[in-house]
Amino acid sequence: MIKKCIFPVIILFFFAIPITRAEEELKYSSVEERRIAEAIGKERKRIRQEWIQIDLRKKELKVIEEGVDKKLAEIDSKLSQLQLQQRKIEKLLAKKSIAEKKRIVSLAKIYAKMTPIRAAQAMAGLDEQLASDILEQMKIKAAAKILDASSRQKATNLSKTYSTIPVK
Repeated sequence: MIKKCIFPVIILFFFAIPITRAEEELKYSSVEERRIAEAIGKERKRIRQEWIQIDLRKKELKVIEEGVDKKLAEIDSKLSQLQLQQRKIEKLLAKKSIAEKKRIVSLAKIYAKMTPIRAAQAMAGLDEQLASDILEQMKIKAAAKILDASSRQKATNLSKTYSTIPVK
């Protein structure tokens, strides 16, 4: 049992001792053996260097992979924040749309109470889509009187806008 433990230590000690030139020449029986041994030694050294390079590349790739994972996590976080903001904006736009429709109904009532000439003059300065939306909320008879009191060009433009369905 003691021999098993000592033997590897002796081998390591033996290989750790530098070989003198005379011992090296005795080690090989021919010049060809020495050349082959040197070639093998050089190849081992080259392979060890490649292993070192491979280990370095593995470490670099691991660092890069960790960086990519962090960036992906950040992107996912920002994406979820943007989706949350988008939902908030959509809710606000829906509320705004409802409020605008209420105001258009209210404006339609105001314009309907005006004389057709005055209402036509007031609508002349409005955006055509807004004017069309106001006319849409009025009773047909009141809207017809206002269109009749409008200029021919304005009545034509409002009719075109009214008949075109807006894409939202």
